[in-house]
Amino acid sequence: MTNEECMELFETYLTGEKKASQNTRSSYLRDIRQFGEYLDSHEEIGYTQADEEILCAYIAYLRSAGKSVATVSRNIASLKCFYSVLVTKHRMESNPTGKLVPDKSVQKLPQILTSREVELLLEQPERTDLKGYRDRAMLELLYATGIRVTELINLDVSDVNLNVGVIRCVSHEKERFIPLYPAAIRALTEYMEFIRPQMIADADEQSLFVNVSGERMSRQGFWKIIKTYQAKAHIEKTITPHTLRHSFAAHLLENGADLRSIQEMLGHADISSTQVYSHVVKKQIKDVYNKAHPRA
Repeated sequence: MTNEECMELFETYLTGEKKASQNTRSSYLRDIRQFGEYLDSHEEIGYTQADEEILCAYIAYLRSAGKSVATVSRNIASLKCFYSVLVTKHRMESNPTGKLVPDKSVQKLPQILTSREVELLLEQPERTDLKGYRDRAMLELLYATGIRVTELINLDVSDVNLNVGVIRCVSHEKERFIPLYPAAIRALTEYMEFIRPQMIADADEQSLFVNVSGERMSRQGFWKIIKTYQAKAHIEKTITPHTLRHSFAAHLLENGADLRSIQEMLGHADISSTQVYSHVVKKQIKDVYNKAHPRA
């Protein structure tokens, strides 16, 4: 079986059976292509001829090249998934990745904003033009729901129910409904009723949030919006579109929400992904104690 056929099989699996996100597919396929390039230049063999020794040598090669623990661990995950597919599809008799073990790393806690920093960020869009109203609605919605930026830009008008005060979010063919707080409902109402009709290029456009050309907002476009308002708010922390998602979860937990409810709103398949916010909150409490207690 050629390398090209192996890659086609793997891509079909990721898309059809695993239903992996675009980011996951891109990362896994890139990792396997780079491994193929290594095999070409160092071993002159194909994917199906690689054995445990060669795979261990490749991982050692990545480490010696200064790759981070996270990058090496992701490569190991990609290789394990790739060879598991080849074995399951009867293209190989045994899986050569058994000896590959990810490096242990200290879990990096997500960066979150304080409540005051969130207020500062949300106050930045000036509602004096179309973009200002749109940007305010986007930021309010992101913090109100904790959805991913991809989910935000993929929303259609039909996914918003302002009368009930919820949005419908579909990700990986799973549907969830997330409530909105009053300020987010007001911002969305203003945008959808008065602003969006002036921004869309086509009356049949279904996208909820559009760019200045009247077409669906892109990830890159929203990234620039976030960075612009971070600078205007003079917030020193590095803010990404995911920062508001992390802040949403941590603030809910701080104010008494249970982990299961937060897990459902975030769309986490495993509650262990949600439990990281418990560590964030505990660290904040400890930091406050150390700063404020007279004998700390």
